[in-house]
Amino acid sequence: MLRQIKYFQTIVHLGSFTEAAEECYISQSAISQQIQALEHELGVKLLNRQNRKFTLTPAGEYFYKKSLVLTADFEKLCRDTVKLANQDDFQLRIGYLACYGGYEFRLAVAEFAEKYPNIPVSIITGNHEDLYNALRLGGVDLVLNDQRRAFSDEYVNRLLTTSNCNIEIAARNPIADMEYVTAEELKDITCILVASQNQQETERTYYRDIVGIHGDFLFAENLEAARLMVVGGKGFLPIEGGEQPPQFGSSLRRIPLLREGKPIRRTYCAFWKADNSGYYIEDFADILKSKFTNGN
Repeated sequence: MLRQIKYFQTIVHLGSFTEAAEECYISQSAISQQIQALEHELGVKLLNRQNRKFTLTPAGEYFYKKSLVLTADFEKLCRDTVKLANQDDFQLRIGYLACYGGYEFRLAVAEFAEKYPNIPVSIITGNHEDLYNALRLGGVDLVLNDQRRAFSDEYVNRLLTTSNCNIEIAARNPIADMEYVTAEELKDITCILVASQNQQETERTYYRDIVGIHGDFLFAENLEAARLMVVGGKGFLPIEGGEQPPQFGSSLRRIPLLREGKPIRRTYCAFWKADNSGYYIEDFADILKSKFTNGN
C-alpha cells in the first residue's frame, strides 16, 4: 500500500495522472489501476475523475494531508534505524549503478583508498530504485546513479557525464555488424537487464515504457553475469558508459541504441543528501568527477 500512497501523493502534487506516471516511470494506465486498488483497499473514493481532470473528495483531501505526515515519519524511522546500526564506526558507504560499464568509479575508489587508508569504504550495487531507496533511507552516503527523477533540493546533485545508450550483443549475432540499432529491431531478441529480484518488474517497466523495448526479458544479478549471458547468445544487454571490457575480447560488440533516429542519452550524477554532506563524501565526489572529466 505504501507504493500506492506515494503514487497518489504524486498525482495530487502534480495535478495530473500523465505527469505523475512520467515522474514515477510507469504507464498512465498502470498508475490509474494502482489508485483504484488503493481506493478499493480503503473502501472510499479519493478522487472525482472528470475526463482528464480530477478533484479530491473530502476523504481524499484528508487522506492526502495525513499521508504526507505518515510517509515522512516512516522514512525518518527507516533512516534512524540505519543510523543506529552504523553509528559505531565511520565508513564511507557508496552505491554504484550496477549496469554502468565504465571504469571511472573503480578508479575513484582506488584513489580515495590510497588518500585515506584508514577510512573504510563499503560498496553496494543496484539499479536506480535500489540506490535511490538506499540513499533516501540512509543506507549509503553517496550513489553514482542515472537521473530518472527531477532534481530535488533535498539532495546534492553532482553531474558526472551524459552519454549515449548502447547495447552489447554476441559478435556472432547478425545484428553485431550493424552501425546502430533501434528498439523496434530488437523486439525478437531477449533483453537482459541487471536487477535485484525485487526490482525486476520496475526495470522491466522502465525499459518497456520509457526506452521502448518490447521483447522478452531476462535478469542477471550483476554486470559480469549479464555479459556472460550475452556471450552465451541468450540476448542483448542495454549498457551505458565506458569502453568494452578487454576480458570479453572479440566475443562482444557494442552498438548505439537509437529511438526515432536519435541516440538515447542518459545522464549520470553523484547524489548525496544535503543534510548528510561531509568532508569525505564531498572529497570522494570531487575525485569521482575528476575521473569523468579526465576521460572526456
